Order: sequence, then structure tokens, then C-alpha cells
Amino acid sequence: MGSLGIYVHVPFCVKKCNYCDFLSFPLKTDTDCRKTESYVKALQQEIRNPFKLPESPTEVDTIYFGGGTPSLLSERQLGSILETISRKFLVNPKAEITMECNPGTVTAQSLRAYRSLGINRLSIGIQSAVEKELALLGRIHTFSQAKQAVLWAREAGFTNLSVDLMSAIPGQTIASYEHSLQEILALEPQHISSYSLIIEEGTPFYEKYKDSPPVEEETDRKMYEMTQQMLADRGYARYEISNYALPGYESRHNTKYWTGEDYLGVGLGASSKIGKFRLKNETDMTVYLEKLGERETVAFVEEQLSEEDEKIEFFILGMRCMSGVSLKEYKERFGEDASLRYGKTIEKICGMGLAAREENRLFLTAKGIDVSNLVFEMFFV
Repeated sequence: MGSLGIYVHVPFCVKKCNYCDFLSFPLKTDTDCRKTESYVKALQQEIRNPFKLPESPTEVDTIYFGGGTPSLLSERQLGSILETISRKFLVNPKAEITMECNPGTVTAQSLRAYRSLGINRLSIGIQSAVEKELALLGRIHTFSQAKQAVLWAREAGFTNLSVDLMSAIPGQTIASYEHSLQEILALEPQHISSYSLIIEEGTPFYEKYKDSPPVEEETDRKMYEMTQQMLADRGYARYEISNYALPGYESRHNTKYWTGEDYLGVGLGASSKIGKFRLKNETDMTVYLEKLGERETVAFVEEQLSEEDEKIEFFILGMRCMSGVSLKEYKERFGEDASLRYGKTIEKICGMGLAAREENRLFLTAKGIDVSNLVFEMFFV
């Protein structure tokens, strides 16, 4: 096994956003706060649990704290998790260590603490620069707080900041979205994740908007085109369907998902991919804590990938990246030319102008990116 990425799920938040369908729970009382301590101890036990990995040391080159809102954990709690990881694994001194944070939950002091722990990349969930839109989304921060958080992060020594930007928010106009884009660019982050709001079942937005999209398709399309143009003009390269970065600041952790590398997920509901196995963690908090308290495993095999599965994933995950996939790598990995199994599909999508081949690489065109899900479905035929 080569280098490994570790995802740490922190399922706590201050308030559930109106669009959020992630596995997360609002903290409201002192009792809930005490629950975070029990959770961190369980996390440490899971990290020590050798069930998912061979006994031989494995180098870790990315660690990602996601949620929920990981910035709700204390410096001591975060430090204890990182220390447990370092005791179990060989962590590369140049590892990318990312933490998601909500602008309404950080201070100058907490950001300095994160940096002192070795966290070297922040993913800040800003979403919009328009207060009315933030309130509608159910975010707990204002844009002024977001700007302050970025300033504090810079002062704390962070030189790798990513921010989230959302389009197709109910009531959002092209003008308000352009304002948000301009404000986000003025913050000069190294990385921007830009995506349209998706109305997910089980969220407060679902009943309200399931039958009528919050913005017109044409408006959403113009926002999408504006994003590409404005970010490109400022030097951000689109390296994945929803992600843009200045040169050298692509997310190393998330790239593992798209290139089929191994990653270990720890925490409630976390997912892992180790070799041919996809594993899923227990999603019930009570059961999760009880099992780890008894030193039982909380992971189960969700899927064992067949070679056919791996071949399909090679294309549908790899082609999310603008660099596409290497057909030479496919042959080296699977011992056959891609044309034997996917020749007709490749010929079809290239003929339709949805993909292109260049120097033994296959990648989506601008037209193909727009209908990427349709392209990916063709590999299942």
C-alpha cells in the first residue's frame, strides 16, 4: 500500500443548515458538549484499531477534518486526535492537513492554535457574501465574520486557504452572485470550491423546493459561466468539475478520491477505500460509542470492488479531473488496452464532442463537463 489519506469526521455543528443532509448534530447543551469528549476518545480508539489496515506502517500524506464543524473541537481535542494518528501511522512531515471551519466558530486565538498543531490548510464555508442569502441558508455567520476569519487565518500563518461558494440559492440573482464572486476573489484564497445548491431529501429546503427549483435553469447556467470566466481571469485553474485553484494549491486529499487512491475514514458514518474494499462506519452515535468502548470495530464492508468496478471507476472518477485519465496507466494497471472494453464508448463520446484524446489521455471537453453525469453513465453500458 502506498501513501494514505485519512478523513476524520466530526459530526457536531452549532445549527443545522437548511440545505444540509450530512451526518451532523447541533450542540445545544453542556451535556452535548460533554458528548464531544466521549466522541473524541472513541475516535482515538478507532484510529488505534487495526481492523482496516495491515500491521505494517503506512505513510500518511493527507489528513482532512470534515463535518459537521470540526472547529467546534478544542485545541486539546484536535491535538489528541493528531497525536493518535501520528502514533499509529508514519505521517509525512509535508503532509497536507486540512480542517473545515465555519467562520462563526473561529477566533484569532483558535486559528493560531490550529496552526501550532500542524494544521496547514483551512476550508472555510463562506457560501455567499450576501447577508440575506446566508440567513436563508441557515448559516450562523455574517460575511463580515467570514472576512475577519480569513484575516485572522492569514495572521495565524495560514498560506493555503480554500473557500466554498454556492450558487442557485433561493432568491439569488445574477447580480447578487456576481457580488459574492467579487467579494470572494477580493479575499484572495488559494482554492475555491464552487457548486450549485442541491435540494436534498430530508432537509428543510426539500419540502419547499422539491417541485420547483429555487432559480431558473438559465439563471443557474449564467452563474456557472460567470464563475468559470471570473476565476480564470484571476488565475484560478479549474482542475476538477467543482474546484478551482491557483497553481500548486489543488486539494491533495480530495484528489485521492478522484484518482482511486486509498483513504481511511474514521468517525461516525465515515467511508474508507482500502484496496478493493469500500468500508462504511456505523452511523448511530450510541452504537458507535458503545462498540468502541468495548473495543469492537465500527466498520463493515460495504462493497468489494470487482475488476470491472475498478475499470469503470477509473474513468468516471478520473474524468472528473480536467487532466482526465491516462490510457497508458489503464493498460499498465489492468493488463489490457482500454479499447477492448471501452473502445466504442470512447469513440462515441469523442465523436459527440463530449471528450477528447490527446497524447494518450482522455478528458472531458467543456461540452462534456456540462453533461458529465450523462458521459459517465455511458461507461456502464
